[in-house]
Amino acid sequence: MSDAYRRAGVDLEAAAKAVTLIRDLAKDATRTEVVEGVGGFAGLFRIGEGRYLAAATDGVGTKIEIARQAGRLNTVGIDLVAMCADDVVCTGAEPLFFLDYLAVGKVVPEDVAAIVEGVAEGCRRSGCALLGGETAEHPGVMADDRFDLAGFCVGVVDDRDLLGSNRVSEGDTLVGLASSGLHSNGYSLVRKALLDDGGYALEDVLPRLGRPLADELLEPTAIYAPLVLALAREGLVHAAAHITGGGFDENVPRALPEGMGAEIVGSSWPVPPVFDLVAEVAGASPEEMRATFNLGLGMVLVVPTDRARETVARAEAAGSPAFAIGRVVSGAGVRFIA
Repeated sequence: MSDAYRRAGVDLEAAAKAVTLIRDLAKDATRTEVVEGVGGFAGLFRIGEGRYLAAATDGVGTKIEIARQAGRLNTVGIDLVAMCADDVVCTGAEPLFFLDYLAVGKVVPEDVAAIVEGVAEGCRRSGCALLGGETAEHPGVMADDRFDLAGFCVGVVDDRDLLGSNRVSEGDTLVGLASSGLHSNGYSLVRKALLDDGGYALEDVLPRLGRPLADELLEPTAIYAPLVLALAREGLVHAAAHITGGGFDENVPRALPEGMGAEIVGSSWPVPPVFDLVAEVAGASPEEMRATFNLGLGMVLVVPTDRARETVARAEAAGSPAFAIGRVVSGAGVRFIA
């Protein structure tokens, strides 16, 4: 477990145990249409005629505390949609619709509207409909100015378009799509390191960042769904890994077959300076950083080696910097080389 994350108050071992307990409880709550072992980032449900629904749910985590402190509420909704839609697209599914759940200590109509403004913008960027949502007021449970945000996305995919580990072969190339920054993971560690231990203020303009800290920390999560769909429909993608909580160590293997792993060249893409800043102040090792953050790559695609250059070129033409970062190898796990 990451010592830096433990010091920030996050117990990853407890979280892993909770997942195990939940999996055991949920294993009998199923139907014959549920597809097991395909996709990895979203659940798949057969709806007949070779089609599947893909669904994923998530939140924004403690990034919302930065938004609250900064008084800037209209971007975290983009993060929310990104976290869900980019999980759904890892199956090859096109996001169709999104629903959000907002819990607040006290309903302030202007604040609720600002938050939902971000959700609507995220849906526009991902190409899905904002179908509905729920706003719940929790007086006496949450402070008046506190809120939490969650949501889920549903997409659809044909059998022939499914992405997943079953399509991956040893020697396939890994292509990383550039992140827009921290995205929406590791913020408990970020907040403790930069705001508590580092003593930085959100309005501080840090030379290495070139802008106020609040602007850096609240940069919305990139939404890759339209790009990944376009690449997949042209046969350029075998599988995809959304680099969120758990960093590279947990997410890349979810796109690979059993017995296969990833060899990644750590110098093959530029790491944004905010990650170096967090590592320095938190005293986090490179291994801890790779197991927590995206380090500048929000999505890793597994692509045919003979089409890797084409994939990079197509991504960059669409406005997303991309890098060939490694390959699929025999043996489980993720190994970084210089």
